[in-house]
Amino acid sequence: MSTSLQPRLSLWRIAEMNLGFLGLQFSFGLQQGNMGPIYSYLGADEASLPLLQLAGPLTGLIIQPIVGAMSDRTASRWGRRTPYFIVGAIMCSFGLFFMPLSSSIVMAVSLLWILDAGNNITMEPYRAYVSDRLAPDQRQFGFLSQSAFTGLAQMLAYLSPSIMINLLGFSIDDVDSRNIPHVTKVAFTIGAVLSLTTILWSVLRVRELPLTQAQIQLISSKPLTVKATLMEIWHAILEMPLAMRKLAVMSLFQWYGMAAYWGYIVYAISRSVYGTSDPTSTGFRMAVVTNGEIGGFYNGIAFLAAFAIVPFTRRFGAATMHAVCLILAGLGMLAIPHITHKALLFIPAIGVGLGWASIMGNPYIILANAIPPERTGVYMGIFNMMIVIPMLLIAATLPFYYKPLMGGDARNVITMSGILMICAAVAVFWVRDKSPKIFVA
Repeated sequence: MSTSLQPRLSLWRIAEMNLGFLGLQFSFGLQQGNMGPIYSYLGADEASLPLLQLAGPLTGLIIQPIVGAMSDRTASRWGRRTPYFIVGAIMCSFGLFFMPLSSSIVMAVSLLWILDAGNNITMEPYRAYVSDRLAPDQRQFGFLSQSAFTGLAQMLAYLSPSIMINLLGFSIDDVDSRNIPHVTKVAFTIGAVLSLTTILWSVLRVRELPLTQAQIQLISSKPLTVKATLMEIWHAILEMPLAMRKLAVMSLFQWYGMAAYWGYIVYAISRSVYGTSDPTSTGFRMAVVTNGEIGGFYNGIAFLAAFAIVPFTRRFGAATMHAVCLILAGLGMLAIPHITHKALLFIPAIGVGLGWASIMGNPYIILANAIPPERTGVYMGIFNMMIVIPMLLIAATLPFYYKPLMGGDARNVITMSGILMICAAVAVFWVRDKSPKIFVA
């Protein structure tokens, strides 16, 4: 889309158009902080956790590139991206509401598939929407505002159990017959409401720009069929810009490390701070709440950092800033397994928060300036494949080396995560161009 068709928006309007990320990422925050414990409450083994959480990476691998290509070719009365926002939000809300009511591991896994499918249907068009709706010089703020809402939403999601226990009088030991705490049920219900209402607010308040006649003709020339969609994805992969290919190496280290961290941080804290690995113990439930507080803190850091790093990104380039933030995140993860006092965990969480703020913004700035605008949707979907493939790899590999190489100790997994984040930082420098301004929106 040409720049002339993208009128400049106020900063408030840009924030409003990305408000849906609040509900979307509240959902992700609930998953990151609670899915492992929910499976453990229902009787799952620690080593099997990555396999039980395959829904996220698999649905992302399949759905996002397809939805991306389809949304590029959609010319409905409601817009290109809006139909996908709405469908995904409804599915996400359904999955969130029923997840803590699961009576078995099979039911929880099935609901996670629905939940992740909804998240992925919404996520990719949301990324493309920034490029569609904003002029090039405003895209940096657009993507970083998504990063900010990610930090705020996940902060609230992580903190919700602690708020209910410490401020509203809920008991940490108030559980149902399946050992699922009632605070978890309330948090997921809140997430179901937020997921739908915030996305509806975004699409109704900041509507998509009308397609030009030339765009409509271009879309009409590319039929919205399964074969055409798959061929578009295949050709886009073959014609992928060099910068995007280089980002794949960084993503491999970055997302394998993040997936390992999210999957095992509760179990590491349970051992190092509370001295237990029993998922039915009060100590384990305390570890879940502590992780919520730590997660809320680092996501709060991410919320503030998403805006604070804008001038630094403008000056030094997105790649350089991303590398620095990844190193800080890696150092934080390396420190966590050695901390035995809860209060000290907040110090390394600062590094994790800075890394997370950059992860949700800077790679997309690099990407948006490297891909052709008429293929934004499909390339954002393909980029998501670079996120979910490492998550599939951890599911396919970690269960086999968790006990022989990690000693069955989640603290060693967190150490591995820190090393991988530093490797990702090194890989970012391979992406750098001699002219940093190419990465500045």
